[in-house]
Amino acid sequence: MTDPGSINRQPRRSPVGIIVTIILCLGIIGLGGWLYLRSQLQTVPTATMQPSSTQQTTQATPSAPAPSADAPAPVEPSAGSPQLEAAEAYVPKNNVVEIDISEYAGYGGLIVANGGLDPNPNSFFAKNYGFQVKLSVSEEETWGKLNNGKFAASATTADVLAVLGRQFNVVVPAQISFSRGSDMIVVDQGIVSINQLAGKTVSGSEFNESEFFIRYLASEAGLKVKLLRDLDAKPAADEVGLVFYEDSFVACDAYEAELKAGTNRLAGCVGWTPRTDEVIEASGGKAKMLVSNKNLLVIADILTVNKGFADANPKMVKGIVEGLLWGNRQLSEHADQNLDVVAKAFKWKTDEAKDELAHVHLSNLPENLAFFNGTIDAAGSFSGIYQSSVLSYGDRIKNPVDGDRFVDMTQLQALQKDGKFADQVVAIAPIRTSTTQALEGDPLLKKDIRFFFEPNSARLDDQAKENQDYLDTIKGFLQVSPGSEILLRGHVDNARIEEFRKQGGEELVKSMALKAMELSKQRADAVRAALLKKYPNLDPKRIEIVGRGWEEPAGPDGDKNRRVEAQWFTLE
Repeated sequence: MTDPGSINRQPRRSPVGIIVTIILCLGIIGLGGWLYLRSQLQTVPTATMQPSSTQQTTQATPSAPAPSADAPAPVEPSAGSPQLEAAEAYVPKNNVVEIDISEYAGYGGLIVANGGLDPNPNSFFAKNYGFQVKLSVSEEETWGKLNNGKFAASATTADVLAVLGRQFNVVVPAQISFSRGSDMIVVDQGIVSINQLAGKTVSGSEFNESEFFIRYLASEAGLKVKLLRDLDAKPAADEVGLVFYEDSFVACDAYEAELKAGTNRLAGCVGWTPRTDEVIEASGGKAKMLVSNKNLLVIADILTVNKGFADANPKMVKGIVEGLLWGNRQLSEHADQNLDVVAKAFKWKTDEAKDELAHVHLSNLPENLAFFNGTIDAAGSFSGIYQSSVLSYGDRIKNPVDGDRFVDMTQLQALQKDGKFADQVVAIAPIRTSTTQALEGDPLLKKDIRFFFEPNSARLDDQAKENQDYLDTIKGFLQVSPGSEILLRGHVDNARIEEFRKQGGEELVKSMALKAMELSKQRADAVRAALLKKYPNLDPKRIEIVGRGWEEPAGPDGDKNRRVEAQWFTLE
């Protein structure tokens, strides 16, 4: 008997079966189409299958280089200064004072005085002042921890104080050292001066000597610094673009990646050895060092001490300062006997420690006093570096404070009064690695300075305050770079050339050109004379002059052409 419910039921196909059927049908159709096209193509002569000459040219043109996928990504610039943890006084435990340093030979004096990193009952501090010191080595920024009382003291550079400002509750009782060659600006091979970075972009890291170094030099060259968020953004023609990375080494990695990719979005990087040297070596001649701080002494390492701790423990602070200067002396005068303790602390080989120390000037007591008093003529002073930092950072520093709020010379003056280190003298000198005269090469930077003269005269206007400020600017170049030289190039306005030509033809133009040349030289000489009168300790041999008349106009503006151009030649 048949089931009445199945009489009208039709068989159903699954979705998978339907799809398989469709695929098979399409495959059959596609196979037939391919066989037809193949038969048609075989009847066409081979010559007609070649692309036209236009097509060949298009195919041969390479596409624009693409950045490497391994290239590091920039970081967003901070909106303002770093925000530190709330200020708290550091309190020593078990009579041990904690000081944070980084892996840098300039801090070797503290290590020598302590006999290593760990608390040491036989250290200078223990034997002479009754407390022990624990040195910790860290590469992270510990400003917040110092402020918050996690450390008694740490080392940083003078420019950082301007960035951190009032929130940084520390005192600076001593200068530790000058960096001499560690910091470096690496650029494309064709760039010969800071001025030629105008309209170009470099990589760096923010709020440390990397950023300050490029800002300082750009400012002295009369260029603005423009912070960029990525490598596709462009600075204006009178700006140096600056892109930030996680740290200085990563900034160098980014420039190296751009060199390899050939994208040309970065013209250089700002960092420090050994990474900068590695970038130059790996570039195959595409990159070079533009400038280091070997003889440009604006990177000054200082000791910063938690203010609450300093106020409560002045004797301990004096001990730290004296120990630092004692250790610096031992390492400077008896390096071979003290290299091993520094090498062990940083896990270096002895030869590495010796090489790293060659990039450092360890400061003594008279150099410390001169550094803070502003009387040092062979290197940057604390006030000069601090003010340069404030000016260089510009709007990046929202509420700048006076640098004097940080300085406390009490312990240095006490050591001087006690007769400690009485035989020491200021010993900073240029490091010469070549016999080539500086003025035979390219200047590191040039700056147009418009002095005011009495009408139709080479006599400087004594009433113009700007003239005195410009003299200070030139003196500053010579002060922060021992061995550097200044070339003063005098210029006059060229606006009346056509008038002279109409009056007397080319003979009058030639005659007036000679007079313009002489006047421009007299004006440059007047600037040199005023400079030496104001600063009699300057070596006249470091200041040269030349008159250029109207031969090198800066543009159509007559006022801009009446100028003295200062070209700064540094030793490298």
